[in-house]
Amino acid sequence: MHDLNPETRASLLLKLRDSADAVAWQDFTEIYSPVIHRTAKRMGLQTADAENVVQEVLLAVSKSIQQWLDREERTGFRPWLFRIARNKALDLITRRATRPEFGSNIPWDDLVQRESATTTFWDFEYRWEIFSRAATEVRRTAAESTWQAFWLSTIEERPIAEVAQSLGVREGVVYLSRCRIMDRIRKLVKQWETSE
Repeated sequence: MHDLNPETRASLLLKLRDSADAVAWQDFTEIYSPVIHRTAKRMGLQTADAENVVQEVLLAVSKSIQQWLDREERTGFRPWLFRIARNKALDLITRRATRPEFGSNIPWDDLVQRESATTTFWDFEYRWEIFSRAATEVRRTAAESTWQAFWLSTIEERPIAEVAQSLGVREGVVYLSRCRIMDRIRKLVKQWETSE
């Protein structure tokens, strides 16, 4: 799983220029809404506030994706999107901190520490979201025993011998199942990231 570091495919980004392209926006939203939401929560926002941040970020992307695409010298998409998400979350935190009726439940020093760790968290969350989507797709077509051998040994990191014993198979079957499932997940992620 560690070598899965996909980039958002260029074809999806180009399709986002068309606000009426429901398929592209659904795909984008399914990938990034959970990432934005969990990042906002990590920065200290409550669930409702994190949901507001998600909506504000999606709106900001829809309004500015064309400008980002038109730039000759631009940063990568995920860093650009992260900056928007972080700024929207910080704006909300700052607005709440300056309004007496809301008060501030996040000490400034704590906020600075959370914000500095958020970039790493953002990248992890994106990779996990893509992996989860691919794993869900692969699981639909995999035999249950093959899937369990993969999941228990790779994701839950149980010893191969223990997994083999619990599934009633040889250790070699567990190794083979792991390899097959990971290969299918990698191929699916690559296909998503390079498809038009």
